[in-house]
Amino acid sequence: MPTEINLLSYMEPGRLEAGCDEAGRGPLAGPVYAAAVILPPGFHHPLLNDSKQMSRTARETLRPIIEKEALSWAVVAVEAEEIDRINILKASITGMQRAVRALKVRPDFLLIDGNRFTPFDGYAYATVVHGDATYASIAAASVLAKTYRDERMAELSRQYPGYGWEHNAGYPTPEHIDAIKRLGYTPEHRRSFHPKELEPTLF
Repeated sequence: MPTEINLLSYMEPGRLEAGCDEAGRGPLAGPVYAAAVILPPGFHHPLLNDSKQMSRTARETLRPIIEKEALSWAVVAVEAEEIDRINILKASITGMQRAVRALKVRPDFLLIDGNRFTPFDGYAYATVVHGDATYASIAAASVLAKTYRDERMAELSRQYPGYGWEHNAGYPTPEHIDAIKRLGYTPEHRRSFHPKELEPTLF
């Protein structure tokens, strides 16, 4: 049996904390998704971990559980056009801020996955490197962001077939890069980043 992951429930006891994370910073196509989650005290699930370390089945099993049991949760998308306009780091931070604003309960404190964030709306916060493998609320946010983004990329793959987005989620796999060379770019492709194999002239 796999070792059960014991994530921390909070940074400070008795404080209403929202975990925040994003999915989709590295792809060549599609939006970046961000989520914010406030879990109830004592929430625990043996499958919960950093979403990147979980199977698709585990993530899809957990998503409705998180949505049902969370005190509040929100997921937002920042589209490719905005990513190109403000850059992917700012888009990721903006997405997390929008997710927090969409919560129905105002948290006392934000736990942010990673090491970069921008103050807003008077929220106190802490950035946590590998936070999605440390705090349950950040892990829960990572699960929601990842599952919602994968679902969206599967939908977009039907609109733009041939790029393999239903399984590569827009990441720069050899299959995806080859498809861009053969089929060109779509409106869902990000214009501000491309791997060395793709020359700017292809835009």
